[in-house]
Amino acid sequence: MRLGKKQELFAILYSQHIVWLYEQGYKVRMGDVFAHDGHSKNSNHYLKLAGDINLFKDGDFLTATEDHRKSGEMWESRHELCAWGGRFNDGNHYSLEHNGRR
Repeated sequence: MRLGKKQELFAILYSQHIVWLYEQGYKVRMGDVFAHDGHSKNSNHYLKLAGDINLFKDGDFLTATEDHRKSGEMWESRHELCAWGGRFNDGNHYSLEHNGRR
């Protein structure tokens, strides 16, 4: 799949995921949906294929990777290209795989 099509897919899946999180009782603050720096050299943030989701529940900021497990596993189930950063110690990272990069 070409990059542009993946960007479109990421946009719709990410949007659907945020709606689902609200339905689960979470509050969301987005971070680095598109970044110019601050991530690893080959980050999918630079390709508009990754976003960080900052989760809040009952007023608490959920920072541990384990806090994102339910969300991350749901994200992975949305499409075969969906990758959750909890698999590589970055719990709030949600992305689409591109050329082997997550």
